[in-house]
Amino acid sequence: MKNPKKSANAEKQKRFREKQKSLGKKLIRGYVTPAAMENYKEIVEKTGWTDSDVLSNSLRITYAAYKNGQIRLLNQWLKEQDQKKRAMLLKKAEEAKKNETGE
Repeated sequence: MKNPKKSANAEKQKRFREKQKSLGKKLIRGYVTPAAMENYKEIVEKTGWTDSDVLSNSLRITYAAYKNGQIRLLNQWLKEQDQKKRAMLLKKAEEAKKNETGE
């Protein structure tokens, strides 16, 4: 007879994976948002790094910022980049809308 705890845990894990997928997240080494997935793809495209290299180097960069007291600066830069991307996407969407309406 199967252990009921093991099957209950497997069911929980299955529900969790399905929930993450339904939220649009993809599993690499953990579930990531669609925006993070775009960043991941951009890094891989520009650098040619493997998944392991991306993880290793991102940890090294974060640790270096931490050791040099630059975490706040790194977080600020990341937020600014996100804002720039959002603004660019909104601008592209507005231009596409104008093109559709023929303005």
